[in-house]
Amino acid sequence: MPVKADYHLHSHFSGDSDAPMEAMILKAIDLGLTQMCFTEHMDMDYPVTEDSPEGIFELNTDSYLFDLIKYKQKYADKINICFGVEVGMQPHLLQKIARYIQSWDFDFVIASTHLVRHIDPYDGSLFQIMSDEEAYRAYFEEELACMKSFSDYDIYGHIDYVIRYGKSRDRDYSYEKYQDIFEKMIDTLLEQEKGIEVNTGGLRKGLKEQHPCTQFLRRYREKGGEIVTVGSDAHTPKDLASGFDRAAQVLKSCGFTHYCTFEKRMPSYHRL
Repeated sequence: MPVKADYHLHSHFSGDSDAPMEAMILKAIDLGLTQMCFTEHMDMDYPVTEDSPEGIFELNTDSYLFDLIKYKQKYADKINICFGVEVGMQPHLLQKIARYIQSWDFDFVIASTHLVRHIDPYDGSLFQIMSDEEAYRAYFEEELACMKSFSDYDIYGHIDYVIRYGKSRDRDYSYEKYQDIFEKMIDTLLEQEKGIEVNTGGLRKGLKEQHPCTQFLRRYREKGGEIVTVGSDAHTPKDLASGFDRAAQVLKSCGFTHYCTFEKRMPSYHRL
């Protein structure tokens, strides 16, 4: 397996996972990974529903870090475990998010958009009031607004996450269809020297490609982008590093020669 580091992982410290942190670590060791980074959810002001109580995705960072340090020391001779977070971006929360990130000595910060107009595409209601194309475009425009207004992160996560949940999913989806927004995204990321991730979670959802689509990765590389991490977005041990061989092939086909890991917010490059 060319990629030896999984940089998008959730344990029971995230509101949508029951996985013990140690079980995730033991699976990573069993797979032969040399590094892993937990990126627990911190989604402030997540909408309250019958299935999502208030604060479900607000991370208890003290408890999370306590356990992470314990296991980092316990397994230091077997794997390098890094302290990360996945912050849910919303335009009205950017200052609050910035204060939170600055309060902790993270190794790695993923900025992700999970909501559009305060609705998670996951629950399906967004697609009752919008067509897929309208919803996708609204989501991408909100991502772009966050990218332009906020820069205290390392990579932007699962950039086309919204397509997992549309009625047509990725059947009619293409880079070209949203090129006007995607080109602006890439230019903004490069101006701010930010990276993107290859997120293999969409493959487990039955999508044709990883997040983001291959053409997005190719254009980012063609325009000079080099900072790319690989993450399974695993919420259970069995999904750790899933799709990583395919991710490496896609990256190479787009012209990448290395993938990145982060410690103390600084990237290191590893040959594919």
